[in-house]
Amino acid sequence: MMALLLLPAAAQRLTIEKTTVECGRTGYEQPITATFELRNKGRKKLLIESVKPDCGCTAVEYPKEVGSGAKFQIKMTYDARQLGHFHKMAAIKSNGSKDIVYLTMKGVVIPEMVDYTGQYPIAMGDLLLDMNELFFDDVNKGDEPIQEIHIFNNGTKPMEPRVMHLPPYLSATVSTETLAPSRGATVTLTLHSDKLRDYGLTQTSVYMAQQLGEKVSQDNEIPTSVILLPDLKSFATINKDMAPQLYVSATDVDFTDFAGKSKKTEEIVFTNNGQSTLTFSSMQMSTGGLKITLGKRDLEPGQSTTLKITGFAADLAKIRTRPRILLITNDPTRAKVVINIRVSNFRAKE
Repeated sequence: MMALLLLPAAAQRLTIEKTTVECGRTGYEQPITATFELRNKGRKKLLIESVKPDCGCTAVEYPKEVGSGAKFQIKMTYDARQLGHFHKMAAIKSNGSKDIVYLTMKGVVIPEMVDYTGQYPIAMGDLLLDMNELFFDDVNKGDEPIQEIHIFNNGTKPMEPRVMHLPPYLSATVSTETLAPSRGATVTLTLHSDKLRDYGLTQTSVYMAQQLGEKVSQDNEIPTSVILLPDLKSFATINKDMAPQLYVSATDVDFTDFAGKSKKTEEIVFTNNGQSTLTFSSMQMSTGGLKITLGKRDLEPGQSTTLKITGFAADLAKIRTRPRILLITNDPTRAKVVINIRVSNFRAKE
């Protein structure tokens, strides 16, 4: 929690969350804005007489009046018409303090500012990434697949990127110990499947830190999922002509529109078109916000069962990873079944 700055005791009416804002980099003649969060802690209306920047290169936006207890913003915009580091200030004169209060914005203007948002669409502060979710799919026991995350230092200071809170079955390396500003690197994560205990879905979260010792939070979380398939040796003795054969009516379920309701239910039908008993040995969900029920776990040849999927609108709106349902079966040609759940907050990515 960031400490609030309290102004002189004689008039502790105006509080500022942060008097200095580090703006990072911007390109030549590409204006950059610093936003300051303030609050009127007094019992009366706050009147702002003026907010004066220290030069004509900086423009300001601010309200003239602020009600008691209300939060508000002051914005400073630097025109970036001079290369190099900048340090701009603005003076607040108001009835909230006997003294003038100063706001400061800092940063650097470089000759050419390259837009990396297409290559690195995920921002964790000044660290940009090309992905923030890992999925190791169709893994067999003994496999050691890898996933790569490409990162970029979009700040003004060197970083020492690290992957934290790795479980025993994951290891990570970064292609450089120190990541200089305007430089990229590759994070390689290796799955050691022999260290996984259970077949089916295993989930965890790892965290991408800019520096060693950085605190973990949702802001730098990378959800990680692994699907470990059943041992293929268990299918070796099954006569293919006599094996179970799974038919699935659909593998995608649409929960993008609840039509104003708090929940809705969809159904998927499973049928055994084979010649022996079909068994669902595992059924798992990758996120919350869903309730699932399966009519039968064992299907004799010709039998069907229904998977009922209920989605809850409020819960699905909060999820941060793509929802899926995973089922593991004894069909040698379809040991894994994934039901993809379409929700509105992931529609743009599909």
